[in-house]
Amino acid sequence: MEPRSRLELANDNAAAHWLGMAGVEGWETRTGPGYTAVRCDRDAADSHRVVITRRPVDAEALTGELLELFRGWETRQLCLEDPYRVLDLAGHGCEAAMPQAVMVREAGPLDPARTRREAPGLELLEAVREGELAEVERAVVEGFPVPARLPWRRGEMFPSAWGALRGRRSWLARRQGVTAGACLSWDDGMSVGLYWVAVLPEHRSQGVARALLERVLRAHPERPATLTATLLGEPLYRKLGFVEQGLATWWRCPAMSPPAARPVTDRLVTDRLLAEPPTAVHPTAVHPITTLSAEA
Repeated sequence: MEPRSRLELANDNAAAHWLGMAGVEGWETRTGPGYTAVRCDRDAADSHRVVITRRPVDAEALTGELLELFRGWETRQLCLEDPYRVLDLAGHGCEAAMPQAVMVREAGPLDPARTRREAPGLELLEAVREGELAEVERAVVEGFPVPARLPWRRGEMFPSAWGALRGRRSWLARRQGVTAGACLSWDDGMSVGLYWVAVLPEHRSQGVARALLERVLRAHPERPATLTATLLGEPLYRKLGFVEQGLATWWRCPAMSPPAARPVTDRLVTDRLLAEPPTAVHPTAVHPITTLSAEA
């Protein structure tokens, strides 16, 4: 077996994170050659998720396989991460967001010359109690922000059961005793992925995000760390030793552009997909659907 590239390491961490949540929720999943798909369906705000984990040998065949999957799942909302930027879903009611850098930091301690002394009044901790986990959820929903989960209500973004997932940890920052920021980490045994790094508006530009990241990295010195960077966050991640491994296109469906920028339609995403003729799928690309048990 060929060793995984650093980009593949990051892709696999993201896929494993979604599979872990699917195991708790009982969501249907499919893992094919080079992708992982999860049928998230808690409520109307959930999107079905797909992570492309390997460069496709045949992008057209993979697109056809995924369209067949979306028809079977009656997909109405979709978020697909393509770190190879080879899929084109624009003709299927989806829109590509601005590419984001997939970054990896090699295992090892932080460089003392690059670390900063924590700001006065800043408290960093791993959230384990219910009240702390609620603070983490609120900081992510309001700090990122996540419009579909506003106003914040406990358990809608991060159900309590997710806190029991082995490998998933929640991190909290407080300034002067009040919630300032938060993030999550996922250790899949090979790398640690950093997710949902968020700082509340009134606490930005105070070193909160950097302190949070350093806290997580110190907790996992033996693992490479992975993340997907927004344009604003990328300079900070580079200072902490993260290196870009690729640019990911995030496809979202339905498209989020203003109505004037795209044809007006009142059909759901599934209606658009179902209206298309069946797509020819490469015979070796079809794999059975796998449903994880609650113990996964």
